[in-house]
Amino acid sequence: MNTPLYALGDGWTIARRDLLHWAAQPVTVVFTVVFPILITLVFGYLFGGAVAVPPGAHYFDFLMPGMYGMTMLFGLGATMVAVTTDLSRGVTDRFRSMPIAPSAVLIGRSIADLLNSVLVLGGLLLCGLAVGWRPQGDLADTLGAVGLLLWLRFALLWVGMFLGLAAKEPGAVVAVQMVEFPFGFLSNAFVAPGTMPGWLGAVSEWNPLSSTVGAARELFGNPGWGGDSWIAQHSVLMAVLWPLALTVIFFTLSVRLYGRLGRV
Repeated sequence: MNTPLYALGDGWTIARRDLLHWAAQPVTVVFTVVFPILITLVFGYLFGGAVAVPPGAHYFDFLMPGMYGMTMLFGLGATMVAVTTDLSRGVTDRFRSMPIAPSAVLIGRSIADLLNSVLVLGGLLLCGLAVGWRPQGDLADTLGAVGLLLWLRFALLWVGMFLGLAAKEPGAVVAVQMVEFPFGFLSNAFVAPGTMPGWLGAVSEWNPLSSTVGAARELFGNPGWGGDSWIAQHSVLMAVLWPLALTVIFFTLSVRLYGRLGRV
């Protein structure tokens, strides 16, 4: 039961539980897809005229990659909610009593949440096309940009699961969601790091979200802030390495913490 094949099989079985919940509660799924679209429309039509963009750039061409990245980030809170809810209701304890691979519960959660993110990102991509955003790169570059966005989401899944297992209580999610906003805005998604104070601009450039958003803009062929720093010049490379590092670290921590649940 500890082999990768068993873990994946058990993980898919647990992921199906969430898919059945979606079928039973379609309103929740619809709201999850619609909410990022509403936020995008607010940013685009209410704040668009007040936000500075790179010279000659169409606002939505600049905005959409930033919104795609922010949406992947804000999914972290949803993952944490799901983990803490199962813990508080005793669902996780029932899973732990079953003869399944120890990592299967976490793998199942990652599969379900990633499928949810694919759905959300797909809806947001359609919204972008509807408001005039267009990817200017070829098909391979466009798919590469989408892949990097989902790659970041996959890494943040494990961060969310670790935080959920560590917190154990749904109320702790509020604190994490409060951190999501400053972490998201302290990036190149909406503001050029070069306009920030020196140290803050450096933090912004080294934010993993900045690398993914910068890489998405580059691959989509959309306007970005550019920059002369090494991190800004290698956004695609860092958009691969940042999520890889986060996945390795937080997957390991999550599996270990899950194995210690219930111990005195």
